[in-house]
Amino acid sequence: MSEKKTVTVKLVRSVAGTRESHRATVRGLGLRKLNSQSTLEDTPAVRGMITKVAYLVQVL
Repeated sequence: MSEKKTVTVKLVRSVAGTRESHRATVRGLGLRKLNSQSTLEDTPAVRGMITKVAYLVQVL
């Protein structure tokens, strides 16, 4: 019926030197290398992950 909302995130800062939990969150968002992008379903859980690592990612 209705299309699921999606959000695209891009890794714009390196995870080197960041907390282990933040690195795990970035991996959980499907991001690997710098400038990699991932399109995810827009859920409260994903929004929370983006908020946690907002200083590393950019929402497109």
